[in-house]
Amino acid sequence: MKQKIILKVSMHCSKCRKKALKVAAVAYGVTSVALHGPEKDKLMILGEGMDAACLTEALRKKLCHASIEIVEEVKDTPKTEDKPKKEDPPKPKSPQIIICQPQPFESYRVVPDPTPAPCTIM
Repeated sequence: MKQKIILKVSMHCSKCRKKALKVAAVAYGVTSVALHGPEKDKLMILGEGMDAACLTEALRKKLCHASIEIVEEVKDTPKTEDKPKKEDPPKPKSPQIIICQPQPFESYRVVPDPTPAPCTIM
């Protein structure tokens, strides 16, 4: 079930808009976020399985004010089938040459340090 949520958020500057868009974009189930309204002070959020209350609360924590205006279900429009187009005959594929080269083998050996000499300062 796809949802469309429109939230009114107090966004005074471009920094506030960026912050609000970022908070909304990372929320669970959100597929798209856009500025909405004549003053670009609303967020239109589309997604599936979103919680409008949690999203509003997250925006209130990051910004000062946010309120829910509209929550509605979006119905998918049925796609109209177009007339079948004349397709060009398939072009023959050019041959592909794949060369597999073995990876070089690297070996390592652990060499222990010789025991240190006894201390000669006394």
